[in-house]
Amino acid sequence: MPRARSIAAVCLLAVLTGCASMRTDKTHYAGTEKMLARADYSGAIAQIEAAKEKSYAYKDRAIYYLDIGMLYHWNREYEKSNEFLEQAERAIEDNFTKSLTRKASTLILNDNAQAYAGEDYEDIYLNVFKSLNYLALGQNDSAFVEVRRINNKLAQLEDKHEKMARKLNEAEEAHEDFKPGKSPFQESALGRYMSMMLYRNEQKWDDVRIDLEKIARGWKLQPDLYPFDKPDFSGSTQRLSPPKARLNVIAFSGRSPEKKAATFYIHTEENLIVLAGTSENYLGKQNLTGLTAIPWWGMAAGYHFKFQLPSMEKHPSQVGWIEVAVAEHGTPEKLQRLESLENVAIETFGIKKPLIYLKTVTRAVIKGLAAEQAKSQLTANMDSGIAFFTRLAADLVVDQTENADLRMSRFFPAESAIRELHLEAGEYDVKINYYSTNGTLLHIDNRPGTHVEAGKLNLLESVYLN
Repeated sequence: MPRARSIAAVCLLAVLTGCASMRTDKTHYAGTEKMLARADYSGAIAQIEAAKEKSYAYKDRAIYYLDIGMLYHWNREYEKSNEFLEQAERAIEDNFTKSLTRKASTLILNDNAQAYAGEDYEDIYLNVFKSLNYLALGQNDSAFVEVRRINNKLAQLEDKHEKMARKLNEAEEAHEDFKPGKSPFQESALGRYMSMMLYRNEQKWDDVRIDLEKIARGWKLQPDLYPFDKPDFSGSTQRLSPPKARLNVIAFSGRSPEKKAATFYIHTEENLIVLAGTSENYLGKQNLTGLTAIPWWGMAAGYHFKFQLPSMEKHPSQVGWIEVAVAEHGTPEKLQRLESLENVAIETFGIKKPLIYLKTVTRAVIKGLAAEQAKSQLTANMDSGIAFFTRLAADLVVDQTENADLRMSRFFPAESAIRELHLEAGEYDVKINYYSTNGTLLHIDNRPGTHVEAGKLNLLESVYLN
């Protein structure tokens, strides 16, 4: 009878806390880093497609669309890329909208159980790559639509998370006001640069000037996002007469950040939960007052709970600099860094860190208290040895259901760099060379027969995801 009761205890706690462990599965990405390093995008596509049914649940469909959409972009299958990136954008919007209309009581559900609504940087930069797809397909008007969406999303970024905070505050389990952090991302140099090229192609010089001013404003107001020299745009407003033409080179390098889990602890006092050092360590610049010790009326002293939080970490890139070499056009020219997509990813993730933090703390306390109560009731009449193992098994169940949500797409780049060349109209053999910081040549992207036409937008895109 005691053994049956111990099994019942574990089963009841499993139901109470969510039934099953919800870890972020990353096994289907194994080997893709080497594929990216050797530009084997078709191999990576095949691997992700093969993992579609097994590794991407319906709630993760936005990640699948982002992953496969970006891989098709790198493989220069632009129509397929846009097909999937369009689905990703719709899934992200739909999932976020559903999260706002869902009952506030879902505050106690683990984030891994929710449909993935995307990271802000994913939602913004998918429009960049949709725009690049359209440019490659010669559909400049559609490319312009995507560029405008970038600016619209940036303008709505803080309001988006304010809406989520208001929804969380409706939950009866809320013991502290949910407040998002402030958005550090007001202007995208990459988005404005693409806008500038499109306006210039239409001879709209006043709009060109405005976009370049917006880029300069971004450098001034967003030093954490742009901790490097602003590119020289002096040639961008130079009006060329045929047969002179512009060749704009844009190169992407490195790989997007990855989420890692960190474990934190809660200690309870009477009517209070204490999180020693946690808010400062996790929230950083987005720290909000009052989140180290939270009033919790009716709380008893002496409980100890643990929980996990996700953080973004950069992938170290081998690329130190990039240069473009055009046959019979003098010495190669270095590309200038334009935007750190990885900086944007980490900084915009900080906007919702206070929401993730407080939501996770609340959930950990509620589930921890429920588990303690269930353990006490179910082990009251057990043999001490069996009771010990029952409590241990129950704790394992609770811990497994509180894993951090580490989901995000894997095939965005870390950085972009640019160079504008003024050439005679014609065809050229172009090479984009990627070097390490110590000058070792890592990769050559050969582009023989690159056509450059006067009075047209001649954009050459290159990538080395390493």
